[in-house]
Order: sequence, then structure tokens, then C-alpha cells
Amino acid sequence: MLAPTLDAEQALWTAGYRWVAGLDEVGRGALAGPVVAAAVIIDPATAVHPLWRRVRDSKQLTPAQREALAPQIMRTALAWGVGCVPAPVIDRVGIAAATRQAMQEAIAGLCVCPDYLLIDWVKLPAVNIHQHSTAKADQRMASVAAASILAKVHRDRLMVELDSRFPGYGFAGHKGYGAAAHLAAIAHWGPCAEHRHSFAPIAQAPALFEPGMGKG
Repeated sequence: MLAPTLDAEQALWTAGYRWVAGLDEVGRGALAGPVVAAAVIIDPATAVHPLWRRVRDSKQLTPAQREALAPQIMRTALAWGVGCVPAPVIDRVGIAAATRQAMQEAIAGLCVCPDYLLIDWVKLPAVNIHQHSTAKADQRMASVAAASILAKVHRDRLMVELDSRFPGYGFAGHKGYGAAAHLAAIAHWGPCAEHRHSFAPIAQAPALFEPGMGKG
């Protein structure tokens, strides 16, 4: 398992960039719920804090580990922000544009303006800030790993809330992804307002998954 480091951030600090923000998203491939992004700026003065050696790509952590790390990240980071784009907007603009919008909202939520962005995979051409996008940044860069944790915790909590609003789909368990139980629930109830109607299998089988059948 790769352990993220502050090597990329340190190189940018040395080059004169002070407020380096790591960005990541969660929820791109889900069938329901929002896409969520987070941004985290680590103060160079806190680079030696042991927290930054404990962060990992959120997918490599248990829910309990993520829940424990999230408030520590919020307390220790110089700044953090979260952006959220709901399913109806995803259907309207597409998941790529919605992901970029969520990231831009996360940047806008920072209490300081970053001068460099480290991004997991996504590029933000509309954002006039120096940036570097690379695959698996959440496994290599501590600020991006921290952002992945905040995004995942935030989205998981939203899906638990949606589970109470739309009972029967099991959102609290599978978090809107295409688990067998989720597909069976869609087949039984039809999609609800929080499903992405432009995504397969709903878009590919309109006769089976008729819009408007969902509870809520």
C-alpha cells in the first residue's frame, strides 16, 4: 500500500508556492446521490505534524478510520472546503462537468486563495490557478489524500440522510453505488429523485426503470 507523502507539496513550497491545495472527488460512478469534492491546504508550518503521515486514499481506510481522521484534518489544515453537485445537475450537465463544478465549489469554500492545485486525475481549465493533475494523486500526495477523506465522509453522511428520505433503496449501506441490492431496489421501486436518470442501467432500460416510481 502506497503511503502519501508531502514531497510534491514540499517541492512547490520550495519553489515559492505557499498555499498548495490538494483536491479529490468521490461519487463519480454512483447511480444515485451527489458527486462531492474537497480541497485541503496544508500549512508548511505543520508539515511535521504526525497526522499527515497517517492520511491515506479514502478507499484504503475503513469508515471508522475516515470518521476519526476527518475532524483532525479539519482542525489541523490551514483551510479546507467541500463542494457538492446533486444528481439532477449531473443528469443535466454530465458527470465530467459536474465533477469540475464540485471541485470549483470546494476551492471557493477555502478561507484562503490557493496559489497551486494538486488534483487527482481531473483538470480544471476554467480555474486560473497553477495546477497539476495526475492519476492516483490521492495515493501519493498527502493533501490530496486528506481531501479524499473529507469528500468521502461528507458524501457518506449525505447518503445516510437520503436513506431516511427515500427508504427502501439502502442508500446508507451501498452509498448509491451499483450493488446488487441497489439494482434490485430500483427494479422494484423505480428510480427516485436522487437517482441519476442519465446513468446506466436506468437510461438503458426505461421500460424497467420508469422515472417517478420511487418513494419519497
